[in-house]
Amino acid sequence: MKVCGFSFIRNAVKFDYPIVEAITSVLPLCDEFILMLGNSEDETRKLVESIGSPKIKIYDSVWDDSLRVGGRVLAVETDKALDKVSDDYDWAFYIQGDEVIHEKYLPPIKAAMERWKDDSQVEGLLFGYKHFYGYYDYIGDSTRWYRNEIRIIRPGIGVASYRDAQGFRIDGRSLVVKPVDAEVYHYGWVKPPVKQQEKRKYFNSLWHNDNWLRKNTIEGNEFDYSTIDSLSKFKDTHPAVMADRIKRVNWKFTYNPSQRKLSFKSRFKLGFEKAFGYRLWEYKNYTLLK
Repeated sequence: MKVCGFSFIRNAVKFDYPIVEAITSVLPLCDEFILMLGNSEDETRKLVESIGSPKIKIYDSVWDDSLRVGGRVLAVETDKALDKVSDDYDWAFYIQGDEVIHEKYLPPIKAAMERWKDDSQVEGLLFGYKHFYGYYDYIGDSTRWYRNEIRIIRPGIGVASYRDAQGFRIDGRSLVVKPVDAEVYHYGWVKPPVKQQEKRKYFNSLWHNDNWLRKNTIEGNEFDYSTIDSLSKFKDTHPAVMADRIKRVNWKFTYNPSQRKLSFKSRFKLGFEKAFGYRLWEYKNYTLLK
């Protein structure tokens, strides 16, 4: 079985992305890893090269900053990386710059890839998600967070990144997938408040035009984490590759899980899910193969 990892990144140092941890976490499953390196203003290249793995191949890219509708440029950069994946690979493992795989999931992920490798009906593999917020001890538990997404796809069948690079499609239709008994740990909302605010301002410029940005100016130099609706305490372990990053935490974050700020709709949806095991009106960018 041959597996190629792929991703894209730009200004990882400036916006404090755990790209080293992201790549390192999936390298044990990959024969090769393709990274599309955007035109950065910092030492992102040096950071990635510090991993020191011969598996990693870096390709330079210039982002089209005019693609400002719905984060489309992120999908374009994802497709650039995917296009570098040879069709003779059985699977392509996608990991974004703020996502990390816990080492405990490597065996079940490998087993799933081997199990479905020769079944052409399976176009991708679906992962669960944990979204960390504010600090490494808390995860988002309201309906605002997506619960599942495709992160392993079959190359050479016309798969392309969708919308803002959250998922994938083939000619506009959703991929047919099988679930994997594994979760992606998403750390995009865990940064020093100053870095988070800088990232937020930058990402707004990828989603909206100048008129919107003028009307929605972000005030302050630090991100206000207190506006979150609901979090729960994380009681498990983080991926080993995250250990040094967690030790470097230099900001404070406090949250009382009993003080939830959920809307009536969210409370209703969560109550229904608890009672019947199904989330109402959930967006699903995939089709499960039965």
